[in-house]
Amino acid sequence: MKKLLLSLCGVCLIAAGCGGGFVDKIDTEGNSLISEYVAGFNATDEEVYTQQFPNTKAEEFLQANIPVFECPDKELEKTWYFRWWTFRKHVKSTPEGFIITEFLPDVSWAGKYNAICCPAAHHFNEGRWLKDPTYLKDYAAYWCREKKDARRYSFPAAHAFLQFYKVHPDMGLIKDSYQDLKIIYSAWENERRDEPDGLFWQQDGQDGMEVSISGGMSKDATGYRATINSYMYADAVALSTMATMLGKPDEAEVYAKKAEQIKELINTKLWDESARFYKVIPRHGDGSFSPAREEHGYTPWLYDIPKAEWADAWKQLTDPQGFKAPYGPTTAEQRAEGFKVVYEGHECQWNGPGWPFATAQTLTALERHLHRQGEGAVTKKDYFETLQTYSDNHRLTGPDGTRVCWIDENQDPFTGEWIARKLLKERNYKYYERGKDYNHSSFCDLIISGLVGIQPQLDGTIVIEPLLPEGEWDWFSLSRVFVAGKEISVLYDKTGKRFGKGTGFFVFVDGKQVDHADSYVTKIVI
Repeated sequence: MKKLLLSLCGVCLIAAGCGGGFVDKIDTEGNSLISEYVAGFNATDEEVYTQQFPNTKAEEFLQANIPVFECPDKELEKTWYFRWWTFRKHVKSTPEGFIITEFLPDVSWAGKYNAICCPAAHHFNEGRWLKDPTYLKDYAAYWCREKKDARRYSFPAAHAFLQFYKVHPDMGLIKDSYQDLKIIYSAWENERRDEPDGLFWQQDGQDGMEVSISGGMSKDATGYRATINSYMYADAVALSTMATMLGKPDEAEVYAKKAEQIKELINTKLWDESARFYKVIPRHGDGSFSPAREEHGYTPWLYDIPKAEWADAWKQLTDPQGFKAPYGPTTAEQRAEGFKVVYEGHECQWNGPGWPFATAQTLTALERHLHRQGEGAVTKKDYFETLQTYSDNHRLTGPDGTRVCWIDENQDPFTGEWIARKLLKERNYKYYERGKDYNHSSFCDLIISGLVGIQPQLDGTIVIEPLLPEGEWDWFSLSRVFVAGKEISVLYDKTGKRFGKGTGFFVFVDGKQVDHADSYVTKIVI
């Protein structure tokens, strides 16, 4: 009977029987769901630019690579498949292997092959869940070769590689990239660190956050930002871990000390006690904090940097005077004097509009905070509701009133209109539909790592700790999740009627049931 439970998928279990074709039926029904979504997306798509996998090959790619997810919220489910469908567009074959792009048209500020490192951490978080690791292995090798371009924007490369390694463990990746990552780290230290053993600085645009309240368009408007400093902390931790894995204890200790020093600097210098938030200190100012709370102040929670008692900063996420908006979160707190949402000037402003990059980063930080410290000032329900809002934002209303799935650049947090798209069309911008299918954020990782809570560990164990609040859904399923060469399937059925396999929470590994609880669970380790 255990053999018949292979690759459980909520799409098909209602109809599945116990005959010899049970597993085949599961696979067939799962494939049918993907086929249905791909056909719908293809039918409404204006395919302006193509790369390795055009729309005609979209279904083939997704069938071979992505997990299958089904839940009662069909709009959230649709966004899940839409984001995989768009990610596929950005897989690009080059003479030196695959890369993942940010924009589909070639843009002048990109590096070789139109690669841009600014969203690369999102690319690794998302793409690591593809069954075939070739695409990200090649992408990692690309950044090791193009070391200068890997520093054109803030990018925690070593940490991103290690996140990928947790899903697709391969010591070859660690051995091949370690020395290059050390060189990249040293270059950051030499070029972006003030004073011996001081904070790192960055211009907001090179954080990918132009026209922020704490920054501006001037190259001289640099600051000591929680972003770049958190990334450097994370990379030091990752390099220390890699050194240990490679049997280099002395180097591991060096990077561990670097990490602790940066963490101390972040917490003593960039935490504004009066605002209860991490803020920017302008580099050429008098040492005072920038006046506003900005959404990127949540970056330290990505890496477990803050003190536990500072979790009250998360209250700003759900405060209408803070970051909460109908199409939020906003990139700056709404009570700030510099907060604005305008349709003039630079098309990419981070002083108020919503940005998928920032929303995904904030939700990832919240996921990691909840998994490490649990609920308190912020809850699973806050995560779930913010994720739902983010999902709902993936839409565009056409002239005829038809709504289609869409991802673009920045968004009006009060109306949902895509701001840069509107401005660039009005200005007859040279790159037609520059922001369409914009690959500058993650989404599916937030379902896998957060909502369902599949957390692979470096020691080979897998923690499953859902952030879906108990009582929100009566059922869900996530299958075909490939981790360390194993196929993981997770499903929950409150009544036992949805899947017909009994009530509760089920976990399967390679077709074998490895855990079951009669009711909803908070944590399972396999």
